[in-house]
Amino acid sequence: MDLIKAFTSEQLKKDVPSFDIGNDVKVYCRIVEGERTRTQVFEGTVIAKNGGGISETFTVRRISYGVGVEKTFPLHSPNVEKVEVTRIGKVRRAKLYYLRDRVGKSSKVKERI
Repeated sequence: MDLIKAFTSEQLKKDVPSFDIGNDVKVYCRIVEGERTRTQVFEGTVIAKNGGGISETFTVRRISYGVGVEKTFPLHSPNVEKVEVTRIGKVRRAKLYYLRDRVGKSSKVKERI
């Protein structure tokens, strides 16, 4: 068990971004296409955070061309370059899965002032 902890502790990111559920974030994700790599930005609302340690993930939801798109990112992945908070949301729940059923203005999260 100690070997597993030692291996995973060296894989953890040192500068973990601090963000909460309900925040609007920009996730800069590294995309590999053949021999080239590029950075793609996925912007949306954080609706869930799961796990802990090396396997910690977060789910971001946005509306793209009228269709809801959700992506789950591993927090400590080298493909996630950085996470930038654009807006701080005011929520009272740990999981915002109810936003999947909402359309229009009711799918927005209030901003914390």
